Amino acid sequence: MEGSFLRFYVGESLTHHGVLLWEWLLDQGNRLGIRGGSAFRSIAGFGRRHALHEDRFFELAGSGGIEVEFVVTDEEGQSLLDLIRREKIRIFYTRIPAHFGIINPDGRDPPGASADS
Repeated sequence: MEGSFLRFYVGESLTHHGVLLWEWLLDQGNRLGIRGGSAFRSIAGFGRRHALHEDRFFELAGSGGIEVEFVVTDEEGQSLLDLIRREKIRIFYTRIPAHFGIINPDGRDPPGASADS
């Protein structure tokens, strides 16, 4: 299958409609029918303000970054990006072309999911 690796970078404590933004993104991806998504906490990093954030200091708890990622078809990715635009969420993301599939798919997998196709 052809599509995208779609990754969002969000602050650990950012919220949308009272829900942590990374949780909201995963929930919305699930509601849109995306087959899976993951969130990962960074141990260190910096953003556009060039301030280094590290996970080892107690006083910086909640100031780290979270990566939320999905492997999606072009249509799924566009649906999620359109939803984020409608919600007026300011967010940095990357979208990288990807070839993906399932080795030894079963009947629950979508047509064309085989890694051999």
